[in-house]
Formats: sequence, C-alpha cells, structure tokens
Amino acid sequence: MENENQGFSNFSQAEQRLPKEEMLEVIQSRKNIVIGIPKEITCQENRVPLTPEAVSFLCGAGHRVMIEAGAGLASHFSDHDYSEAGAEVVYSPQEVFKAAIVLKVSPPTSQEIDMFQPGGALISALNVNGREKEHFRRITAKKITAIAYELIRDKAGSYPVVRSMSEIVGNTSIMIAAKYLSHPEFGRGVMLGGFPGIAPTEVVILGAGTVGENAARLALGMGALVKVFDGNISRLRRIQKHLNNRIYTSVLQPGVLKEALATADIVIGAIRTEEGKTPCVISREMVKRMKSGSVIIDVSIDQGGCFETSKLTDHNKPVFKEYDVTHYCVPNIASSVPYTASHALSNFFGPVLIRIGEAGGMANFLKTDIPIRKGVYQFNGAVTNKYISEVFDLPFRDLDLLISAL
Repeated sequence: MENENQGFSNFSQAEQRLPKEEMLEVIQSRKNIVIGIPKEITCQENRVPLTPEAVSFLCGAGHRVMIEAGAGLASHFSDHDYSEAGAEVVYSPQEVFKAAIVLKVSPPTSQEIDMFQPGGALISALNVNGREKEHFRRITAKKITAIAYELIRDKAGSYPVVRSMSEIVGNTSIMIAAKYLSHPEFGRGVMLGGFPGIAPTEVVILGAGTVGENAARLALGMGALVKVFDGNISRLRRIQKHLNNRIYTSVLQPGVLKEALATADIVIGAIRTEEGKTPCVISREMVKRMKSGSVIIDVSIDQGGCFETSKLTDHNKPVFKEYDVTHYCVPNIASSVPYTASHALSNFFGPVLIRIGEAGGMANFLKTDIPIRKGVYQFNGAVTNKYISEVFDLPFRDLDLLISAL
C-alpha cells in the first residue's frame, strides 16, 4: 500500500511539471441594454413601439426599459401596466433620451434629436419625403446610429414592419370606406357588400401589394365586386393566387381605369414606390366622372398620393369632398387602430432588442445581422444611405466599411 501511495505521489508531482494548456479568457458578449420609449409628440401618432408584455419579456432578460409617462395611453396601455411589467416610468423626455437605444414610432423632431446622448442609437420611422437636410445634420452632430424600421428587411428580402402595418392598413381602409359609403352626408347610404336582388358594391384597388391584397380579401369576404389594377403583371398573378379567387385584374391602362372608376363605389389607392414620390395615376377628369357619393381612400398620400385631387388630411378632419366624391387622405391609417398596430410593432421590436443585447450592443449586432443593417441610414452620424446622400447633398460613407473598421 505504501508503495502504491508513493507511486501516486510521484505521478502527481510529474503531472504538475507537465506543460499545461493555455487557458484563454472567455469574454461574455451579452450586454444588458437601456431602452428608452418617449411619448410621441407627432400630431395624432397614437401607437407605441412596445406593449407591456414585450417590456416584461425584456426586463425579465435583464434589460432596463424607461418609458415616459403617458406614452401608451393612446394605445390603451396605462403607466401602471408598464410599471407592473418592470419598466421605469419617468416624467421627463430628457430622462428617456439618456437611454443607449431610443425606440420611437414616428421620426424624432429637432428638439428630440438635441436631447440624445452623443453616440446613442435610434430606431424609428424615417419618412424620408418629410425630412429636411437639417434633420440629418443634427443626427450627424450627435453621432447617432439611426435605423429606419420601414427599410429593415428580413432574410427573404421583404420588409417585415412595412408588411405588418400594410396588412393592418389594407383591412382598415375597407372598414373606413364602408363607414363613409353608408354615411348620409359623405356617402350614398350604401352598405358595403352584396345581397340577393341587389347589385354588389364595386371596389377598385390600385396596387396589388400587401395593402391591396388585404383590402381585396376583406372586400371579397363582405361580398363586394373587386377589381385590382397594378403596373406589374407578376403581382397581379400573385394576388389571384393568394386570394384563391379569379378576381378582375388589369394593368394600369388609362382607358380601362376610366371605365372602372365610372361605376366604382370605393377606390383604394395603394400604389407604392421604393423611394421618392408615388406617380399620380388618377387624373382630375377621372375623378369628376365618378359616381356622386363614392369614396376614395388614398393610402399613398404619405408619398404624395396617386389621385390628382388628393390633399393631406388628418384624424381630426379626415375627409373632404371634391366633385361630390369623398376623399380620405390620412397618411398614418394604422394609427387609427393603435392597440392592434402597437402589438404588431412590438412583436417585431421585442425579439430584435433581445438579439441586440445578446450580441453585446448595437455595433456588434449590426456586424452580423445584415437584414437589420439594411435599415441603417446613419452610423455614428455618418450618412450610409445613398438615396439620402444624393437627395440632400450629404457625404456618403459605406456602412460595411465603417462596421468592419470597428
């Protein structure tokens, strides 16, 4: 036994003299982040980017959420709801803008940009057609990394936030049109749909994208006769396939459009462009020939509108009449159903913020997440979006090069 113990002792001493593997330090990349949600001050923006459920999820993961008092009231979420979810309810916007990441629905105003901490991050809408050069200069001065959620793409190349909002807008536009079509002052007392012995309501939809598809689906479900126009034949094929219905479709030919509008009860303008202004496809003369009491919903108004008679309206005074045709030209239709729209936004932003924390912060996250990177229009203040650079005559920097240099 003594010899055996002596053998173990010699082995232990020899083991201590053997070269050891180098123990590399394991660096934990995960980082708890501070997220700020200010109260929206843009006129009639009723949505909030995170619901209390999403806040609870983030706080449970160790992150800190600061929300300005009253930020969720228009969406029917109280300060108590957020406090119970783990958020810190603060009473000044200055406190919120101290956060590492500020999350908003509408673009920040000049005063809000001035409240940012240097080197902070912003996730919000951009609405580039409503911006001025000074907006981007202020972001540059603060060295903010700014992400436009309407430019974010998923791995399939589509726009997830735009798509979810478009689905809501498509459905809501038909419900709004139905309301005004039956209105004794703005409409003709006509109920949207089709019934035995009564000619069905005619709905013309311009644009076969997500808005158009969802509008068509609801209108068909209510029994209306639907006609869809688009400049892209592939989108027309796709909408028929998705709806599983051989609805009337046509390319944007002026003669055919004129005939369709003359008998239409409702016209939904949902033509979109990747950037720039929406082409005006419906002339004043076409509108003049429409039926008295018919309804136009110009969803494209935030890009200039696709009707020559359109002019910007808001939720306080959403409609006006031109040639006895009711026009609804509110740019943020999704904000009219803020509870639903806020949940849709939160379903996207919650997981993204979790991934930012897991990556160790915004800069590390953008190194690996190419789809989200598509939404970056300024990085540490430098303009990284070519369209913005060209339109506003600002110096352009390549985002991939900036990130690789970190």
